[in-house]
Amino acid sequence: MGKNFKNAMEIFQILPKTNCKECGQSTCLAFAGAVFTGKVGLSACTYVPQDKLQQFGGSKKGINPIEEEFYAVIRKLQTGLLSLDMEERAKTVKAECEDGVITIPICGKRFSIDRRSKVTTNIHVNGWILKSVLNYLIYSKGVPLSHNWVPLRELPNGKDWYRLFGQQCENILKGTADKYPDLFSDLVGMFKAEEVVDQYESDVAVILYPLPLVPMLICYWQPEDGMESSLKLFFDDTAESNIGMDGLYTLGVGFALMLERLSMVHSSNQPSQRIRSNGIK
Repeated sequence: MGKNFKNAMEIFQILPKTNCKECGQSTCLAFAGAVFTGKVGLSACTYVPQDKLQQFGGSKKGINPIEEEFYAVIRKLQTGLLSLDMEERAKTVKAECEDGVITIPICGKRFSIDRRSKVTTNIHVNGWILKSVLNYLIYSKGVPLSHNWVPLRELPNGKDWYRLFGQQCENILKGTADKYPDLFSDLVGMFKAEEVVDQYESDVAVILYPLPLVPMLICYWQPEDGMESSLKLFFDDTAESNIGMDGLYTLGVGFALMLERLSMVHSSNQPSQRIRSNGIK
């Protein structure tokens, strides 16, 4: 009996990532989404190792409408990538381009993607992160940073998104910061974050560059005198022009989930500081 997949990205990790189309899908990511929603079986990819087929092949998950819609959006964005002038887009989004492959610095790490969405990187990539990168490549207007920090609700379309953003991003980051005391020092060391002072009277504040034209300022206030902790994210007021509100939301959520999982790995190696997952997938 095969193991149930938690999400399509778990399937994607065991695929060859060559986008050969022999399975009938346009990309390996599209194939992963089709397997996850039960439309095709894992064995439709002839390059999946036999031991992985035995481990996972008996499992087909029923259709999850939310996941299906999410990966349908990614497939649409991937189609948009096919028509881009990669050289021109690289200039617009402050990235490099060589032989049709765009390389973007993501928190000090190199993330490369070609027009067929083949990804090469040494960072953990979930579907949320990939979707935000595609939004950035396709829709960024290349507006120079103003260095004026604002909360998401003060961006042009932020009023419609900030409550959901608070639940799915800021609350998750706050929980991680509460339970993982080394979070901010690790952000500085692992993700090239810049620690800053005198930001909204916060106890800790760091600036990250998940995308060159979409920096994030994370401010954290520690619990004090019976009051619980607080965490808020701020963006350059050009952020929506450089990724769109949907892309900005997915970037924040993807980053929060990535940090939560990294902190869980850290905690599993240090039982005395075990971190409880909040269950968000």
